[in-house]
Order: sequence, then structure tokens, then C-alpha cells
Amino acid sequence: MQSEQLLSLHNVRSVRIGAGLLRQCAEDIVATGASRALIVSAAPLRALSDALAAELERAGCAPAIFDAIAGEPTFADFNAAMDMARTHAAGFIVGLGGGSAMDVAKLVAALMDGAQQVEDVIGTGLLHARAVPLACIPTTAGTGSEVTPIAILEDSAAELKKGVVSDHLVPDFAYLDAALTVSMPRAVTAATGLDALTHCIEAYANRFSHPVVDAWALEGIRLVAGHLERACADGNDLEARDAMLRAAHLGGMCLGPVNTAAVHALAYPLGGEFHIAHGVANSLLLPHVLRFNLPAAPARYAQVASALGVTRTGDDASDALAGIAEIERLSAAIGIERRLSAFGIGANAVPKMAAAAMTVQRLLMRNPREVTESDARAIYEAAL
Repeated sequence: MQSEQLLSLHNVRSVRIGAGLLRQCAEDIVATGASRALIVSAAPLRALSDALAAELERAGCAPAIFDAIAGEPTFADFNAAMDMARTHAAGFIVGLGGGSAMDVAKLVAALMDGAQQVEDVIGTGLLHARAVPLACIPTTAGTGSEVTPIAILEDSAAELKKGVVSDHLVPDFAYLDAALTVSMPRAVTAATGLDALTHCIEAYANRFSHPVVDAWALEGIRLVAGHLERACADGNDLEARDAMLRAAHLGGMCLGPVNTAAVHALAYPLGGEFHIAHGVANSLLLPHVLRFNLPAAPARYAQVASALGVTRTGDDASDALAGIAEIERLSAAIGIERRLSAFGIGANAVPKMAAAAMTVQRLLMRNPREVTESDARAIYEAAL
């Protein structure tokens, strides 16, 4: 399944890993020459936003905080954040939070000069440049958005998520401090952890897989398998938190050169129409998509199973099925719902969801097995 295509890696200029990084972030921002910065975050993270703002003030940079993002980010969230950035005349943008805050920050930084509108850059490779420098600080361990060239917004009117993919979205700075993730509630820890797992699995079993990315993906899977239950059981377990943050980071590194596949494509309508959290949507569909894909890549999925801790028997198909069973066990152990019906989704919703999922061809084209609209319907029906 290894692709013979050229592999292009577009990396964050500086990734800092360790404790006490808010002060370092402020120093890095001032070193770019920026005198005004906007922090894009969420209300529950106000204490962290205030702490970073205080560091910025001490370093000689005037901060402003936009923390009105709640849940999956919408075009309205982006527009509101952009208005504040322009009012504040921000010369630097910081995304502090989960994928929602970081994705909005990435788009604000890219489009602040007004040279392009967000509607113009939906898709792949349409963004011409980024207007101002950007830093991302994850407080969840899921999306890996701090290193990806991707930003996702929910189009409320269309009930669909829409993505911008561009090398210009890769941040200048990323900061990984496990202590910033300890405030995550158990449910968020579980959902974001399964999101990281899905990124790694879909990058590894992918038409465009590559040995360099494979190494990141398999290590990410091992880290999730060994530490997600611990992080959910004890949010103050810094060793587990650090491992999960690294797993999410590795998953994010997989997304630029390889990206995800059918799980994510089919998860988009669950978020867009039913507002199910991204990580939960992925976890609901992951076992069913993997069973569908298994005939196309049994050896790959057997390797995934091994990374999950399954003892190999030599029978790839059997081992792969054991790996899928382990994913289902893990989901149950950390309290993730496993049926779409638990969210009020019935059979009548399936045709519309399947049609919507088929529009996400940028991901479906990467899936190990071709997915038709009837296949999508069957996968959703299996998940009901």
C-alpha cells in the first residue's frame, strides 16, 4: 500500500516541549517584532488565557482575548474572531485550546489582511499566504492541529463541515506542555484520545501511506493504547497526559503528508447535522469502517492490532479483527457511546448522511477500499 508519490513535509518552525511554556511563547512572540497579539481560546480556559496575556504584557506585547468559541467552530465564530483581531490590530495570533480554537486562530492569521475571504479558500491549496505569524498551544490531546496544514469550520446552513488545507496554515510555533491538559474532563479526554488514535490508524492504512509517516502513526497508536485509559482514570497522571499529548502530536504530523480517510469523511455529517463532537463521531464509526476496509489491507490492520497490544498469531485477518475488538473494548472502558442511536440518529437519517459523506472526496480518495454511497449507507446502518 506504500505510495510512490513524492512525500512533502511542511513542519512547524519551532516546537517546544516541556513545562512552563507560556512565558516562552510570549518571548517568542515579542522576538518576531509583534507588539499586539490576539489569543483565540474558549471560555473554560480563561485562566490560561489570562496567564498568557499577563506574560505577553510583561514581555511588552499588548494582548487581547477572544474566548467565545464553544464546541465545534463555525463560520460565525471565525468572523467574530476576525473582527476582534482587526479591531485590536493584532500582529500575531495565538490559538490556545483544542482543535476548535486552533483552527479558528489558523484561519484568522491567514486571512487577516483581507486579500482572500474564507469562502475563497475552502478546499486544498487555494490559500495564497498567511498574513501574520501564528502560534498554537494545545490544551487537549486529540487533533494535533498545532502541526497540521488543516482547519475545519462548520457550515451551519449546509449542515456540513468544510476544510481548508494549505501549507500556509502550518503554525510558526507550537508548544506542548502536558500540564496544560490536566483540566480536560474525562469525557473530553476520551473523545480527543480516540480522535488521535483515528488519525494514526487512518494515516497508516491509507492509499498514500509512507514509511516515514508509518513510524509516527504506529508510535501514536502504541501511546494511545498504553495511556488513554490511565489519562481518563486520573486526569492528574502527568505521565499519561504527556504520552497522550505526544500521540496527538504524532497523529497531527501524519495529517499533512498523508491525511485521514473514510472514518473522517463519514464522521463529518455527524458533526455538521447532529453536532456530535468530532472525536466521538470518529469513535462511533471507526470499528465499522475498519471492518469494511479489512479485505483491502489485512496486513496493515494486523500491524495496527499489534501496536494496540494484540498478540500476533500469523493470521493477518484474524489479528486485524482482534485489533478492532480491542478498539471497541477501549471505547467501552473509557465511556464512549458506541451506537448512533444513542444520539437520536435513526435509519431515516442514513441516506442524507451518506450523500453528504460522499462530497468529502479529498479524504475518501485516500481510503484503502473504494467507498460508494451504498457502502456509506451500510456502514452507517451497522453503527446504528
